[in-house]
Amino acid sequence: MDMGQYLEVFIEESKEHIQACNEHLLELEKNPKDLSIVNEIFRSAHTLKGMSATMGYEDLANLTHQMENILDAIRQSKLSVSAELIDIVFLAIDHLEEMVQSISEGGDGKSDVIEVISQLKRIEKGNLSIISSAEKEVAAAAVAEVANRPSKTVYDEFEYTVLQQSAEQGFDTYEITVSLREDCLLKAARVFMVFEALESTGEIIKSTPPVEQLEEEQFDNEFTITLVSTEKKETIQNQIERISEIEKVEISQLSAAEIRPLIYHESEPEREPEPERTLEKVDQPETAAETEHYDGKKQSAKTAASNKTIRVNIERLDILMNLFEELVIDRGRLEQISRDLNNQELHETVERMSRISGDLQNIILNMRMVPVETVFNRFPRMVRQLARDLNKKIHLEIVGAETELDRTVIDEIGDPLVHLLRNALDHGIETPDVRKAQGKPEEGKVILKAYHSGNHVFIEIEDDGAGISREKVLEKAIAKKIIPPQAAAGLTDQQVFELIFASGFSTAEKISDISGRGVGLDVVKNTIESLGGSVTIDSVIGKGSIFSIQLPLTLSIISVMLVGIQKEKYAIPLSSIIETAIIKEEDILNAHNQKVIDFRGKVVPLLFLKDLFEVPVSKETSGLHSVVIVRKGDKMAGLVVDSFIGQQEIVLKSLGNYLANVFAISGATILGDGQVALIVDCNALIK
Repeated sequence: MDMGQYLEVFIEESKEHIQACNEHLLELEKNPKDLSIVNEIFRSAHTLKGMSATMGYEDLANLTHQMENILDAIRQSKLSVSAELIDIVFLAIDHLEEMVQSISEGGDGKSDVIEVISQLKRIEKGNLSIISSAEKEVAAAAVAEVANRPSKTVYDEFEYTVLQQSAEQGFDTYEITVSLREDCLLKAARVFMVFEALESTGEIIKSTPPVEQLEEEQFDNEFTITLVSTEKKETIQNQIERISEIEKVEISQLSAAEIRPLIYHESEPEREPEPERTLEKVDQPETAAETEHYDGKKQSAKTAASNKTIRVNIERLDILMNLFEELVIDRGRLEQISRDLNNQELHETVERMSRISGDLQNIILNMRMVPVETVFNRFPRMVRQLARDLNKKIHLEIVGAETELDRTVIDEIGDPLVHLLRNALDHGIETPDVRKAQGKPEEGKVILKAYHSGNHVFIEIEDDGAGISREKVLEKAIAKKIIPPQAAAGLTDQQVFELIFASGFSTAEKISDISGRGVGLDVVKNTIESLGGSVTIDSVIGKGSIFSIQLPLTLSIISVMLVGIQKEKYAIPLSSIIETAIIKEEDILNAHNQKVIDFRGKVVPLLFLKDLFEVPVSKETSGLHSVVIVRKGDKMAGLVVDSFIGQQEIVLKSLGNYLANVFAISGATILGDGQVALIVDCNALIK
């Protein structure tokens, strides 16, 4: 059976199960006596094992099988939850994640899992009770039985479980030995034909030699296949004998007693079959009857949900978004034509189309929205490990994980958040003894919060640590020649805090794996600003710090104010605008060689865009100036333009690599009349 059609679903569901294991393991560490958490991890591992086995990824299946043994021992109170055990299971999950990632990138999903399986087995053996000599004799007899049994094939524990469960469901187990003729020219082709014939009658569990060797013709003329099927022995034999260049076919039907696992733990007697391990159509799809759906449990339990949701490749959504962007451009063109012709019927039709396309726009943008928990859910594990490396006690609290952001922003925001969290853990939170001496709880607290505000999403990282020392930051900034000494006294606390975003800045006393090289926070600032966002810092010595990130909900379609400068048109994002104003020439003042105005009691510098963008002057303006007041954080500026055209939704288009470094221009758009308008980057202007 071709499993390629299930690959995408397998990858997505595997990632979900691995993430579930990660989250529940963290819970288990906090509540080691809660067996309901162990059961949740067991279910995820069990389902992942069944899926992997069905898809043919043996390393995945074997590793999850060994994880099951550990979890099962915990459920039976043969093992107690310890930090060492959690660490090893986390290591196993890391391997699972690597293998799934390999599969998603087109790899074979193989990994060297022998070491981690050995570690899992050592934990399993080291904590189980010592069995009696009588039980050891039983185990030895079982091993001897394996060596002397009539079966030509040796099965590991996992394959043994599959065969036992298949037998319980009414399937017969056959060992089929096929001998090819000595003069057979294309042995691999004959093997393929045999496999194809057998797959039409049942499910192949194992081949000896393995499939890879058979494909490379690394065998003499004989190979053995283990098949589970409901067909009669004669039917199977007839299917194979139809293939030419086959000399002999031997089929033996194995009873349950004749199938024994090769790997038999000397330290534990054979376990009784458990209800959770039995092959049911609601759980493990490891037989011929169940390969159509490798997670039948979800198929039956979530039928209603599956009818309401569907997985869509993000590339398809990108294509849909691009097509809609073209529609937005044409919508603007139609609105312009409607105004020019002044035809009532055309005007009504265009107005209706604008309303419908506006609704469509909201639906498409919502389709692209992804909860930030897809980024947040990897942080608890990271914080746990970092806290242990730093010998600190840290509790991470996540608030607002359901807050949604555009997928494009989600893909970019992960690394900046990692840097900020590592910074909070290393520089912010103190060690337990220092916190105790200061009258604080030994366990530090970091809050990762996300929430909507207007057309923006805010993500905050707050800690109750040491805070940022103004003097220490200024000392380092002067030493690194980021600011001159004479400028230090005139800086506000906010301006001092922003110095830590300078390239090469670090207050760490020594370089470590976690920090100290002065890279990280400058990358954070650049990445966030490239997304049209901003980052600010508030801090109080001894109380802690808050890093606040402001991000746009979406990047591709934005609302702007169109302005005119001579014969050219520019677009200023509404998210940056405070208000617009008309000022007289005499209202303009001079301060430190800079033209400024008094705006509601604040001194706001003026930037004349025609000078900044070197726009050719064809006519002089009157004594009145049109000004757009824009803001970035607590800084403001007045952009002087010739005229206001109006508000419009536009499609943001990149200028391409050739024009990537144009000052204060973040992109361009095509207007309704066919003109190109450049989009002003207010962040760059204020900076």
